[in-house]
Amino acid sequence: MATTGLPRSTQVDVARVTESLEMIAPLWNVRILMTLSTQPLRYAEVKPRLPWLNDGTLHPKLRKLSDAGLVERTEVAQGHVTYGLTARGTDLIPVLTVIAAWGETYLETPLVKNKDTGKLEPLAQVAPAQNIEDALALISPRHATPILWALKERGASSAKALSAATMPSHRLSNIYPQVDRLVADGLVRKEDRAYELTITGHALAPVYRALSAWAAGRPLADADTHPLWGTVAVAQLATSGPWLTTQPRVPAPAPPAPAAAHPALSTEPAATPAAAWKGGDLFSHQIPARPITLPQAGGPRR
Repeated sequence: MATTGLPRSTQVDVARVTESLEMIAPLWNVRILMTLSTQPLRYAEVKPRLPWLNDGTLHPKLRKLSDAGLVERTEVAQGHVTYGLTARGTDLIPVLTVIAAWGETYLETPLVKNKDTGKLEPLAQVAPAQNIEDALALISPRHATPILWALKERGASSAKALSAATMPSHRLSNIYPQVDRLVADGLVRKEDRAYELTITGHALAPVYRALSAWAAGRPLADADTHPLWGTVAVAQLATSGPWLTTQPRVPAPAPPAPAAAHPALSTEPAATPAAAWKGGDLFSHQIPARPITLPQAGGPRR
């Protein structure tokens, strides 16, 4: 378990969540898990669903997910082997749904070139897998989650206080690249010499609640009782500032209501029909179109 200056109970929780992120965040893992989420598949059936992964990538990925206890390899008959999710892997799918819903709401919209005009326009539809991968890319770096949890627990904090809480065995100067990256990603804001969570950072509550419950082996029905992320204080949340180098996905959202619109047990991202993921949903889920006129302030960049 990583050494931090956080309280013991928080430190254990953060360590479990961080280890969980290390399992699911590596590139392609989410897409493999989603591909196997409906039924066990033979390798020859998995490969066409993930055509950009060659054997040298797909085989090791399946093996590592199997070693992590998320995928199981079953020999149905001689020469007939299937890959499917374990019970732990199946329990992870609703957690991925929560992460996808957060990404759909708070991540900026990717821009694509219009083939007729040649101009960059916001992508009308972002696949859940991409939302999940892009959201995980923000919170999975080594010190990101401890810093976010420390700011949630302590409120506005100096770099020195954050260093003592999350990186006590490192030099003070080492905290700055970590927290500045979170500032650039829109999860943290800096006011004078203090750092605090933005609205988008506070809105990670359902994501961390779900990850914490899954990492501890608890049912997601208990996630809303998390001691730190279980409720969101609506008043005096930091607002996200305008982005100079990237366009945001949506205007700065209103603070989320406690334990509200996106229950951890939902099997679909918010504002989508309630149905299980299907194979085709991996890249083209039905998601409401984004506004064509881009706002001036909003969620973090991809």
